[in-house]
Amino acid sequence: MSAVLQYPPELLFTICAHVYAAGLPPFTRSLDPIALRDYGAPTALPSSMPPANCPEPVVRRTLAHLCLVNRAWYDAAKPWLWQKIEVRLPRSWLALLEEITGGEDQSTEDNTALAVEQSIYAVTKAALATAPIPGASTDADALQKWKESILETLSGPDGSIPPELLSPPASRDPSPRRLRAKSKSPARWKIMRTISDAVQNVMEMNEPGFYVPTLHDSRPGRFVQHIDFNHFRTIGMRRSVEEGMNSRFVTGKRVEALLKEMPNLTTFGATEYMDGALTLPVLNELFLRGIPSRGRSRPSRGRGLMSNDSDNELEEDERERRRDCKDLEAVDFTGCVSAVFVGTLTEFVNTHLLPHDGDSSGSEDEERADARRSRTLPAVRFSREESLMFPGLQRLGLRGVKSIQPHILTPFVLAFPSLTHLDLSATRVTPGLLDALGDSPVRLHSLALARCTRLTGESIRDFLVRAPAAARIQELTLYGDQTFPSPLSAEDLSEIFTLAPCFLSGELTYLDLSSAPITEELLQECRPQPKLRSLGLSYIPQLDLKAITMFIQTKAMGVEVLTLVSTSPELDWSRAGAGMGGPRGSARQASLALHTQVIGPLCTPPYTSIHSPEPIVPQAPTHLRVIELSIQVLVGLGGGAGSWRIIRSKGGRGWYADAASGWVGGELRRELPPDHPFRIEMERLADANGNVSSGVGMACEENGGSAWLRDAGPRGRLIRRGFVCVPRMNEPKIPMHVTMRTGLCIKGTDLELCLDSRPL
Repeated sequence: MSAVLQYPPELLFTICAHVYAAGLPPFTRSLDPIALRDYGAPTALPSSMPPANCPEPVVRRTLAHLCLVNRAWYDAAKPWLWQKIEVRLPRSWLALLEEITGGEDQSTEDNTALAVEQSIYAVTKAALATAPIPGASTDADALQKWKESILETLSGPDGSIPPELLSPPASRDPSPRRLRAKSKSPARWKIMRTISDAVQNVMEMNEPGFYVPTLHDSRPGRFVQHIDFNHFRTIGMRRSVEEGMNSRFVTGKRVEALLKEMPNLTTFGATEYMDGALTLPVLNELFLRGIPSRGRSRPSRGRGLMSNDSDNELEEDERERRRDCKDLEAVDFTGCVSAVFVGTLTEFVNTHLLPHDGDSSGSEDEERADARRSRTLPAVRFSREESLMFPGLQRLGLRGVKSIQPHILTPFVLAFPSLTHLDLSATRVTPGLLDALGDSPVRLHSLALARCTRLTGESIRDFLVRAPAAARIQELTLYGDQTFPSPLSAEDLSEIFTLAPCFLSGELTYLDLSSAPITEELLQECRPQPKLRSLGLSYIPQLDLKAITMFIQTKAMGVEVLTLVSTSPELDWSRAGAGMGGPRGSARQASLALHTQVIGPLCTPPYTSIHSPEPIVPQAPTHLRVIELSIQVLVGLGGGAGSWRIIRSKGGRGWYADAASGWVGGELRRELPPDHPFRIEMERLADANGNVSSGVGMACEENGGSAWLRDAGPRGRLIRRGFVCVPRMNEPKIPMHVTMRTGLCIKGTDLELCLDSRPL
C-alpha cells in the first residue's frame, strides 16, 4: 500500500479514468438490462450475460471508495464522479447549487477577497515545492518571497484585480468606499486566470522552463460535462399552489449561475417541469459559448449597440469568459411548452438568428423596446446584420415543443450545421424546413418526424430521396397513429423504398412506418435491411401477418423488436359495437394467428435429428423476441405460452416477449434455462403485471431510445443501445454520506430521448 501512495497524480488519474470507462457501453452491445452480480468477463460482443460493461452504480461506488483512500486518490477520482449529473429532487438540486456556486450569498467583496487570499497562498505553496527561490534561508522566507513576487505582479498597472482585494478582509480599515452598495469585484474565473498568469510570469523570471502547477479550484463545476433535469419532479412535496408559483426551486437566475461555473459542459437536458427557468440569459449561457463567442469580438454599430459603457464592459467580460468554454454538443428541450420558454426562444431567435433588413430608422416603439431589453437583459448582443451559427451542436431534441411557431423553429434548427441527431416529433415543422435542411451541410444519422401534422407526403419523400442530408440516416421514425396518421401515400412509399439512399444502403437500424399505407407489394419492393433491429408497423389494419413474416424472414432477419398495435385483420378481433362493424375474429383466433404465422416461423428453431453424429445447436430463423401488441390482443393471450410472457408498463402499453432469449458469447441464444439470472428478471417483470415504475417498458433504445445527450468520442458510444428499460438487477443504494463526501450530490444516469414518441 505504501508503494501505491507514492504513485504520481497522473497515474492515479488514469486509473480512475479506466474505472469510469468500464461503465460505458461498448460499440456493439446487447439490448438487455445489465446485471450487477459478478458473472465474469464476456468472451464476445454483444453479450447480455456476462454484461459487456460494468453497471453504473458499481462504477460510482468504486470511485466513491477511492475518494476515501487519501487526498491524492480523492483528487484523481473526484472529476469522474462529477462528470455526469442528473437532477431528480428539489433538495438535491439546492445541494448541487450550493456545492458548485457556493450559494446565492457568496458574491460579497469580503468573500471574494478571502478567496483571492486562499488562492494566492495555495498556488505559492505549490510553486515553492516545484522550484524554491534561491537565497531563502527557511521555507517560511521562501514562501514569503514567492507571495511578495506574485502580489507585486498582480498589483501592477495592468492588473485586473482591485488593490483592496489583494489584502485579507481582517487587515483592511473600513472606508466610505467599501460601504457602497454597488461595489463590484471581478468574476471568480477572471481572478483565477489572473493569478495563474502572475504565477507563470514569476516562474519564468526565476526558473525558466519549470512546470507551473494548475491553480486549485475547490468548486467542482469545471468537471461537469453532462447535466439534465429529465427526472426532476416536485410532485408529492405537499406544496400549495401559491408556493409552487412564487417559491420555485429551479429559477432562471439559479440555472444561469450554475451554468457559469461549468465551462466544460457539453450536454444539457430540460423538461416541462422546469422550462419556466429557461430565460434568455440561460439560453445565451448555453449557446453563446465556445466558437460563437470567438467569432465576434465586439458588437457592430447601429442597432446592435444600444447600451451604456458599463453594460458594454459587462458584455465584454461575459464574452471573454465564454470564449474559454466548450461548445454545447447536445441539448434536449423535449416537452418544453411554457410561455416563458416560448417567449425566450422567440426573442433569442429574433436577436441572434434572424438577419435585420439594415434599416436603422425603425419605429419609435421598436427602438424603445430594444432599449428596454438592453437595460433589463445584460446579455451578449450581437449584430443583427448576419445570423449566428453553432457548429458544435450535434444532437437536438425538440419533441413535443408544439408552441414554437414555424418562423421561429426553422431558423433555430438551421443554425446548427453539424447536426447528426434531430428530433422534431409533434412540432410545427413545415415542408420549408425540410427543403432548407436538404440544402444545408447537415448530415443526419437519426431523424424523428413522428406526428408532424404540417408535413406532406411529398415533402418527406423529396427530402429522403433527394436531400444529401438524409443519405446517411440510420434511425428513422415516421410514426403516426389513428389520431395523426402518416401523410405518406402508396406512391410516396414506393419511391422511398426504391430510390432513397438510406433505404438502398442497408444501414438502417431503426425504422417506424406506423399508420403508413404499406402493402405486401410495397414490402416486396423494399431492399434488404440486414442491420435493422426494430421495425414499427402499427395501425396498418389491412396488412396481413404473412406479408410481415415474409419480409422479416427474407429481408430483415436481424429485427428484434416488432410493433403490431392495431395491425392486420388476424389480430383485430375487438371491433364490435355500434358504428364499428362486427368482430373480425376472436381472441383465440388472434392468439393462434400470432403463434402460427409470426412466432412459429420467425422465433422457433428448426427440429434436428437425434441420429446426427455431431451435436448441432439449432438457430432460429430470425432474432425476433419482442412484439408490441394492443391491450385487447394481450388480454386474449392470457399468461403467455412457453417462455413468451406479457410485460406491461405503468402507462398502459404492453409487449409479448421471449423471456428465455438473450445475447451470450456474441450470439442470440434462445431457450435459456429457468435458473438463468436474465430469465429470472424477465419473469419478475412479467409477474408484476404493470405494477412497476414509470421507466419500465420494452422499446428499441438503439434508435427508439437513443441517448441523445451522451458524449461521443473515445470515452464512449454516442447511442446507448438497449430494448429493456428496466431497473438494474439487484441494484445497491449508495449511502448519502458517502455520496456527499465525495462530491457526488446527485445520482446520475443517461438521459434517453426516445424516438418512439409514445409514452410508456
